[in-house]
Amino acid sequence: MNAIIISAVWGVLMMYAGFFLQSKRSIHLFAIVGICLMIACTAYEFLNGLPLFAIDTKGLLQYSNYALVFLMIVLISTLLYFILSGSEIDATGKSTTDLYALVFFILTGIAVVAGFRSLLMLFLGIEIVSIPLYVLAGSDKSNLKSNEAALKYFLMGSFSSGLMLMGIALIYGDVGSFYLDAIRAGFGMLTPMKGAGLLLILASMSFKVSAAPFHFWTPDVYDGSPTVFTSFMSTIVKSVAFYAFLTLFDHAFGKLHEHWKLLVAIIALATLLIGNITAVFQQSVKRMLAYSSIAQAGFMMLSVFAINTFAKQGLLLYFAAYSFATVGVFAVLSKMKDHSIDSFNGLSKSNPFIALSVLISLLSLAGIPLTAGFFAKYYMLLAVIREGGMVWLVVTAVICAAVSVYYYFRVIQAMYFKDSAEADGTEFSPYFKWAMVLNAILIIVLGIHPDLILNLI
Repeated sequence: MNAIIISAVWGVLMMYAGFFLQSKRSIHLFAIVGICLMIACTAYEFLNGLPLFAIDTKGLLQYSNYALVFLMIVLISTLLYFILSGSEIDATGKSTTDLYALVFFILTGIAVVAGFRSLLMLFLGIEIVSIPLYVLAGSDKSNLKSNEAALKYFLMGSFSSGLMLMGIALIYGDVGSFYLDAIRAGFGMLTPMKGAGLLLILASMSFKVSAAPFHFWTPDVYDGSPTVFTSFMSTIVKSVAFYAFLTLFDHAFGKLHEHWKLLVAIIALATLLIGNITAVFQQSVKRMLAYSSIAQAGFMMLSVFAINTFAKQGLLLYFAAYSFATVGVFAVLSKMKDHSIDSFNGLSKSNPFIALSVLISLLSLAGIPLTAGFFAKYYMLLAVIREGGMVWLVVTAVICAAVSVYYYFRVIQAMYFKDSAEADGTEFSPYFKWAMVLNAILIIVLGIHPDLILNLI
């Protein structure tokens, strides 16, 4: 509850910050102060069990330890995002304060999604997240690709929201309640109306997480949007969508798990295959990361399929591992003029610390041991094994993880085994280098001690 109030208030303050903060650096620091305040208040709520603002939501919002740990991961990832990509946010668009305000309003929606116990709050939270994202995707108004990305994202997002509303209406018409507990209690037997509503919500949520075959918007939107906001969309926003996906299908539709888990397994299989195979043929690192995000979504779909203790624990670890690694790679990419793989040629010689940080991030995305990504993938596979009966899904996931090593190592090869033909003028400040090193250390620490997150829940 703390996060909802503070993010909404801070978003409004950011809108008017341009009147009393003159420099972009002071605006950037003001945004960082807001995120740190949100982290502190969320940590206080986690440790004491009581929010600062006692508001009776009539059971529409409830924040368990699991939800608060998820919020902490999101806020820490956003803090790293601000630290690493703040200068790129400042350089995008004419009004920096408005861009930061939109990010804080997205965090308001995320905080709503984290505690939803009603389908109405789920819908409101997702829309509060989505609408500012449409604006951020088109924030580079002079770029036609950015305008196209915003329009495509808006149209497809609106269509998927319509599917969700129709699914919610059908379920309400059958059960007579929007509350997750009441829906679970009324889902003892599958009826045509319940089945249709469940399928519509499954399709809508699959779109939100860019799972196949609802992924077609992802490469174009991620590629066309300003790189600095692609980083935010592909990490933090995707994590929120998966959290909502898992929570909804666990709390509301858990009784019918045997009816829909095969369909989720097929979606996960298609997402893994399409994401990894298509990423192999990309020459642009930005577009490769877009398909990589689809592949990572395939792994996260395994948690929705299994819905057991390992799935829930592993998904939080996956959020942290994936967000830290991807934010780091995108932060470097956003500073480069050329987004091709060749732009990374010789980076280890010109900027060894940056190259090492990118190396650790890519190894984590590939799931190499001693990085956070290894245990994240391990828990996803373990969740499916414990569910039983889907060995083919585990084997496919392992093969796809091996395929991902190939396209991640293409970037590593460029950094360490190729010479740069000519310098592209990219410069990294000492502040940025130390922030990247800190990000890499976090990835390694989580790879060695995943219990730092798992023990909290």
